[in-house]
Amino acid sequence: MEIFFILGIPLLLSLGALLIKRPKVFGIINCLGYLAVMFFSIILFKRVALSPDSRSFFGFICLDALSVFFIFVISVVAFASALYSIGYIKKDMEEGRISKKKSRVYYFLFNLFCCSMFFVPSVNNLGILWVAIEMTTLISAFLVGFYNTKKSIEAAWKYIIICSVGIIFALLGTILFSYAFSISGLSKSLNWSDMTPVAHILDKNILKIAFIFILAGYGTKAGLAPMHTWLPDAHSQAPAPISALLSGVLLKTAIYAILRFGIIVVHGAGFGYFSSLMILFGIISLIISCGFILVQKDLKRLLAYSSIEHIGIISIGFGLGSPLAIAGALLHVFNHAVTKSLMFFGAGNIVTAYHKHNMNAIRGVIKALPFTGIMVLLGCFALTGLPPFSLFISEMMILIGAFNRSSYLVAGLLLLFLAVIFGAFIYHFGKMLFGNLPKGMIVTRESLSAKLAFLFLLFLICALGIGMVFVKKDLLWIARGLFLR
Repeated sequence: MEIFFILGIPLLLSLGALLIKRPKVFGIINCLGYLAVMFFSIILFKRVALSPDSRSFFGFICLDALSVFFIFVISVVAFASALYSIGYIKKDMEEGRISKKKSRVYYFLFNLFCCSMFFVPSVNNLGILWVAIEMTTLISAFLVGFYNTKKSIEAAWKYIIICSVGIIFALLGTILFSYAFSISGLSKSLNWSDMTPVAHILDKNILKIAFIFILAGYGTKAGLAPMHTWLPDAHSQAPAPISALLSGVLLKTAIYAILRFGIIVVHGAGFGYFSSLMILFGIISLIISCGFILVQKDLKRLLAYSSIEHIGIISIGFGLGSPLAIAGALLHVFNHAVTKSLMFFGAGNIVTAYHKHNMNAIRGVIKALPFTGIMVLLGCFALTGLPPFSLFISEMMILIGAFNRSSYLVAGLLLLFLAVIFGAFIYHFGKMLFGNLPKGMIVTRESLSAKLAFLFLLFLICALGIGMVFVKKDLLWIARGLFLR
């Protein structure tokens, strides 16, 4: 029953955003609502993740270990974003960037966006899954263009057009999956719980063609290169809490959709086909993101290209296919979500204080924003995979999985690009964080809600980096069963 609270609370909060006229009061209520959602997601994860069977409600909602894991990841980032939004929206109102009425629109869209993302891993029907993914696009487009500037509106339109083209390919792939199921002599169904057990009798050639459409379509939404072109613009123009949601969890909902179809393909056409495509697109994503990260000048676009890099790493992890690599990819989904959210919160504070996105014009962040500067410095180390932070653990698991599979070329390329991106990040953030303050720049105090959001995320990053040894067995159990159920 927890899933109904997880889906229902954001809907109630979206109505509350229209009725409660005091933004600060509603911001606190909104944060408490997502704290409750996270609590229910933890209970749901505990009940379902280690169970060998899925749980179905009316045949419409169906939950297994993969579903509840992604729901949990979304709930964590949604809570952190709701917490950070309290001070962020207040600051925007004080500086006249938005009105009181506009802040209510923000919270209304924020909650609809979160609800649509929770809906994606909850539904059983793959056609409804397609609708849910499209719903996330339409709602988040309004948030990308929230400030109504020329650049933000242009980014929103680019986002809608490119992702809509991608979603058409995903629809064609879904239709082909349905066709493969219907011609097998079975009753027509688009439920993944019906397709997966009988995937071995479906036409392999149709499944292979269908998965190419799925990977191109949902890969566009996930930010896999070369279908990534909307992502830097959208992430750089959205409000900072929305950038965290876009990068931290929206991309992961598309990864979930790819995996849901991928499991059927693995059962029906063999793992090799799925593996080759996932590794190929993962490496392409690393190559392209690495090049843009080296020459990037815009702070939020730098973080956006970093998301493409990490989506590539996740894709490679799932493509390698060993329990250790899949466990690393699942862990990387969570680690990247919390780390990138912390970094976008930091970028939001920096851009608000300096009124600039250009990294060449930003200096002395640790002096101007001491708390944010320290958090961003730690986040930079975490994002580039240094120990003892959690991304180091998940990247090592994927690398070890590659060596165990004798995929030495993949492991070598992964190490090469990680090293280059590490150097680029140290260079970019070293210039911003240290040095003398620009003339007229004064020390700025961060809001309490922002500090709490930073500390919450940093705790998760450090706790998983240090304490992974205590949960690795459970994660390996989930990973081992992911493509075998």
